[in-house]
Amino acid sequence: MPILHHPSSNIHLPSSIYTVGHSDHTTAAFVDLLGRHGITLVVDVRSQPYSRWTPQFNRETLARDLQPTGIAYRHMGDVLGGRPTDPSLYDLGEDHPDYERMEQAPVYQSGIDQVLQVAQEERVAVMCSEGDYHCCHRHLLITQTLRRRGVRVLHIQTDGTTVQGELIPKQLSMFG
Repeated sequence: MPILHHPSSNIHLPSSIYTVGHSDHTTAAFVDLLGRHGITLVVDVRSQPYSRWTPQFNRETLARDLQPTGIAYRHMGDVLGGRPTDPSLYDLGEDHPDYERMEQAPVYQSGIDQVLQVAQEERVAVMCSEGDYHCCHRHLLITQTLRRRGVRVLHIQTDGTTVQGELIPKQLSMFG
């Protein structure tokens, strides 16, 4: 996999990083989806890596089930999750964090650096639960950070096809 050098850091950038939502796949279907793209490491970015509806994707279960397939598992929802515990990342009364504020947080940037480091040796899929990447922080936040750093992002769809991750255009303010 060709590597690009990011000029503002000592981290060499992988040519691409994948994202995937586990959706309501069976374990076998999910492993097949990963295998079709040569994924060797799943980076779980769920803040709460458990599901009442899809228990096959509970943190310990998924890690155990991936192991015999040769796909490694790493939970990073504590630093890259879409529901951080730091109250300063939320506006008063809001349920969802401010992604622009999150992106500036040193702990988040450190998490991105860790993903980029491991992606030098592994074929990484950043995983969350949402099947549709448009509705997930892996697109709304993580993809945006990676794209701004020059990394190509490929979203694995539930049918196995991929869509290239794009930057979300910033709306200009008339008063800004």
